[in-house]
Amino acid sequence: MSRTTKLDLFSSESVSSGHPDKLADQISDSILDALLSQDPYARVACEVLLKSDLVVLAGEITTTCEVDYEAIARKTILDVGYNHESLGMDGARCRVLLAIDQQSPDIALGINEGEGLYPELGAGDQGLMFGFACDETPDLMPAPLYYAHKLLQNLQTKREQRQVSWLRPDAKSQVTVAYKDDKMSHIPCIVLSTQHDPDIAHHTIEEYVIEELIKKTIPQRYLKSTRYLINPTGQFVVGGPLGDTGLTGRKIVVDTYGGRGGHGGGAFSGKDPTKVDRSAAYMVRHIAKHIVASGLAKRCLIQVAYAIGFPHPVSLWVDDYGTSHHGTEKLTELVGQVFSLKPLDIIKTLGLRSPIYRETSVYGHFGRSQFPWEKTDKLDKFKISG
Repeated sequence: MSRTTKLDLFSSESVSSGHPDKLADQISDSILDALLSQDPYARVACEVLLKSDLVVLAGEITTTCEVDYEAIARKTILDVGYNHESLGMDGARCRVLLAIDQQSPDIALGINEGEGLYPELGAGDQGLMFGFACDETPDLMPAPLYYAHKLLQNLQTKREQRQVSWLRPDAKSQVTVAYKDDKMSHIPCIVLSTQHDPDIAHHTIEEYVIEELIKKTIPQRYLKSTRYLINPTGQFVVGGPLGDTGLTGRKIVVDTYGGRGGHGGGAFSGKDPTKVDRSAAYMVRHIAKHIVASGLAKRCLIQVAYAIGFPHPVSLWVDDYGTSHHGTEKLTELVGQVFSLKPLDIIKTLGLRSPIYRETSVYGHFGRSQFPWEKTDKLDKFKISG
């Protein structure tokens, strides 16, 4: 019996592009993309804090190019839809403060090839990262998170296309899935809160979200006696950075697997790929997806760990949750034969010096086919005989 059969109900949440934490992530990754588009070897650790009309950009950046950090922040805020103080922030008029220095020379020593104790590019920090995949959805992602993301992606489309005029940028979703005999049975509860104009009645919002969003996003077979909790406080007018402080890297579970699998605690946004918090997490998702897509396991969790400045992982662990006929020892051996987990090899294999990160910063870093770590391009090598 696998561990998942013990799960009766499991819930995951997602947040929209207008959620203040996600807005901070998008600014961080927009700055990263702007730097990488001119300097692929830029060293970037960019954090953002948002509150009311204040934007603080802080971090360590070493680069050969020049970008207008303030202009990037303002454009990102406006792109998301915050163009008036009443919505939660106005990108054209908010205050922007900069507190950006260069990368610590002690950290750089361990990353610059040939300068530290080891000749190769080393990991940008110590830490542990997890990758996960399962066969619950076509994207090999956990179903609760998959549907939580889908709801808000479709809600954003409705807002941007002005299908209704009263939607505002900030929103959150939460989907609870019931499992029976290790398989998704139905969805007993959906929570969705969306920011709205002040003159819209609650019953109007509730009816629209249930009929035009939820029932057109989630297959009807899963909506059996589902409880819908729509804007359960009764009102959600004050949102965005006016209603809540936003910080880069505060939605790391939304970014990954919705609480399934594992998480090492490191955030992604605003970090260049020498930071294994980001690049190694992408790589072990890549590997876990190969294991599940190849049919070697129905569910897979991988942990890898690094020491700062050292060019090899210090540990690798594979868990098949008892769903593989081959066992974890053979799976671990196969991973080592097909993939390199050295930081420089990860960067090269996945093409991580490209400006691809703004798109990752909302609706999850995994389960979206446009990203290179989601490709299963080595399935022909991913076989175990016997």
